[in-house]
Amino acid sequence: MGQFITLTAADGHAFPAYVAEPAGHPRGAVVVLQEIFGVNRHIREVADGYAAAGYLAVAPSTFHRVQPGVELGYEAADMQAGIALKAAVEALPAPGVLADIEAAVQHAARTSGGKVGVVGYCWGGLLTWRAACLVDGVAAAAPYYGGGVTSPAEAARTPRCPVLAHFGERDHWIPMDTVRAFEAGQAAHGVQVHVYAADHGFNCDHRGSYDAEAARLARERTLAFFAQHVG
Repeated sequence: MGQFITLTAADGHAFPAYVAEPAGHPRGAVVVLQEIFGVNRHIREVADGYAAAGYLAVAPSTFHRVQPGVELGYEAADMQAGIALKAAVEALPAPGVLADIEAAVQHAARTSGGKVGVVGYCWGGLLTWRAACLVDGVAAAAPYYGGGVTSPAEAARTPRCPVLAHFGERDHWIPMDTVRAFEAGQAAHGVQVHVYAADHGFNCDHRGSYDAEAARLARERTLAFFAQHVG
């Protein structure tokens, strides 16, 4: 079990982050970026899972700049609330929430004494991609079904660290033709893309779209990827 701490971004914005510590000395750190549902039970469980694998895990609240204390479920009303909150954060002046992610990366590096990987899901997958391209101190990034990652504007970015991207072939939010175009366009930068016979949100065992085999395989690949690039 982890606990919430308060971090402060470069612009002075203070925000909560859930931190889960490994049993022994950290092999490195992983910043876990939330879906549109907040740092809810699922995201805290994901962070706990990375701590159990030996990493210091930090899950910053990326909604805090527009609304504190967000913890949503997965019903239709929760989805609508999360979409509205995401839109509000996306509308912030640059660098917006990337400043909070950078503060989380810095805290993770300082506290663990090692390298830092970033993993994110849904909107957090998009933020993970942006972190790989724009945030200092990121050693590796693993976005899961990041909505918007395959859009022309995002696909035009150049990552500054190794990237392992996971997508579901039945994801109606992210058309497969855009995934394949992203994969082809980013091949020169060494971006690895894996596609699973699954829907959006396949990693989340609190959702109907959960796919146990896809989640297991993606986690196995992500842990191997972080072992190679983070520690």
